[in-house]
Amino acid sequence: MPRTLFDKLWDAHVVRELGDGWALLHIDRHLLHDLSGPPALAEVAARGLPLHDPALVFATPDHAASSQPGRLPGTFPLGGRLHGALAKLSADAGVRFYDLGQPGQGIVHVMGPELGIVLPGLTVICGDSHTCTNGGLGALAFGVGSSESTHALATQTLRQQKPKRMRIRCDGMLGAGVTAKDLALHIIGKLGAAAGVGYAIEFAGEAVRALDVESRLTLCNLTVELGARFGLIAPDARTVEWVRGRNFAPAGAAFDEAAAHWLSLASDADAVFDREEAIDATAIAPTITWGTSPEDAIAIDGTVPDPATASDDASRGAIEAALDYMGLAPRTAIAGTPVDWVFIGSCANSRLPDLRAAAEVARGRRVAAGVTAWVVPGSENVKRAAEAEGLREVFEAAGFQWREPGCSMCVAANGEQVPPQARCVSTSNRNFVGRQGPGARTHLASPAMAAAAAVTGRITDVRTLA
Repeated sequence: MPRTLFDKLWDAHVVRELGDGWALLHIDRHLLHDLSGPPALAEVAARGLPLHDPALVFATPDHAASSQPGRLPGTFPLGGRLHGALAKLSADAGVRFYDLGQPGQGIVHVMGPELGIVLPGLTVICGDSHTCTNGGLGALAFGVGSSESTHALATQTLRQQKPKRMRIRCDGMLGAGVTAKDLALHIIGKLGAAAGVGYAIEFAGEAVRALDVESRLTLCNLTVELGARFGLIAPDARTVEWVRGRNFAPAGAAFDEAAAHWLSLASDADAVFDREEAIDATAIAPTITWGTSPEDAIAIDGTVPDPATASDDASRGAIEAALDYMGLAPRTAIAGTPVDWVFIGSCANSRLPDLRAAAEVARGRRVAAGVTAWVVPGSENVKRAAEAEGLREVFEAAGFQWREPGCSMCVAANGEQVPPQARCVSTSNRNFVGRQGPGARTHLASPAMAAAAAVTGRITDVRTLA
C-alpha cells in the first residue's frame, strides 16, 4: 500500500498498536532545556526510576539563559537557578549537558540538528512546541508536555494518536529577497492558524526542494503556528550531504547504509493525503505580520486590514483588538511603519545562513537613530562560525549588539524584553500579545527584512536596498 513520509516514520516506530488510532511509539532522541528539563528529570528521580537510556537524552540551557555579553549562569537570577537544576539533574541521571560557552550549547532546535543528534528518520521529542523544526531533516519531531517527557525518560516510549496527513505543495520558485520565513508566513496567512489542527503536514514542491537545509528547518519551525504538531520535508541528497560528518551522525559504511534508508523515506508517488493545498511560490513577496497572530501576515507592499471588511462580528472584533494593541490604523501601508527594536535570533532564524543574510543588509550601513538592534546566534557553534567569517564585525560596525547564544527576546523568559508599546521587527515565530514583553508590539519577518528595518528605522521592503 502506498505510504506518505509520515506513515513510513510512524510505522517504523510503533512498539504496539493500542487501538482507535493510538499507538505506543519508540522515542529515539529526547532534548531537554532549562524550563522543561528540570521538572521532568526531578519527577523521574522522585519516583526512584532510572532513565531508560540516558545516551539518547541531551540537555542544554537556552530559554532562561541571559544573552548579555560575558554572561554567567546567574546573570539572570532565575535563569541561574534553572541552569543549576538542569546541570545537577543531568549529571545525576547520566545525561549529556552542553553548558554555556561550550560547543554544542544553544537553542535546542538549533544545536540538535547541527550536532547530528537529530537525524532523518528518527523520532525526536522535547518539552517545546517548536520541536517540529527538526522535521526539516525528515525526522518525526514533536513537542510534548511534562508528564509525557517524564514517561519517555523512564520508558523511551510515548502513547500517541496518529493524526491525519496534509501535504502543502509549493509550486514554482521563490523570487529574489523572498525566503523560507516569507513562505511560512504566507502559508499561515493564507490557510489560517488552525488549518493544521489534527494533521501532520508535509511540505513539498519545487520551492521546498530548492531550499537549503537551514531554510527547511525554518519552514518546519512554523508548522505549529498552523496548528499542527508535526512538520516534515522528505530527506534528499541535499539533506544527506548536510548531515555527513556531524558529531553524532554515522560514519563510513554505516553512513552510506543510513543515507540509502533516508532517501527511501520520501512519500510514494501514489500516496494519498487527507488534505492537499497548493501554494504559488512565485507570487510571494517579502512578508511581515501586522497583528497579534502569525496568521496576521501580509506582503510588504500590502495594507493593514480594515475591520469593516470582516465577514463576521468575531473576526471584526479580533482585527479591532489587534490594531488597538499594535497601534496601527486600518487601510494604511505596512511599509514605512517606524520601528524601535529589531531582534535577529530564535529557533526560527538564528542559524549561520540567517546571520549571513542579515549581515549582507547591514554591511556598510548603520542602525537608524533611536533603534535598538540585537543579533543573538542560535548556538555557540553558530556564534563561533559567524565570528570566524567576520559577521560579528559587520554587525557591530553597523551598530547592532552581538549577544550570547540562547532564546533571548523571542519568549522573554530570561528577563530580556521589548519595552511596553515599543515596536519590534523580530525573526522569531510568535507575535502574541505580550510575547516579547508586556505591551510589546511584534512584527514577524525574515532576517534580511529585520536588518532592513534596523538600518532604515522603519518597516522596509528589503528588495529596495539591493
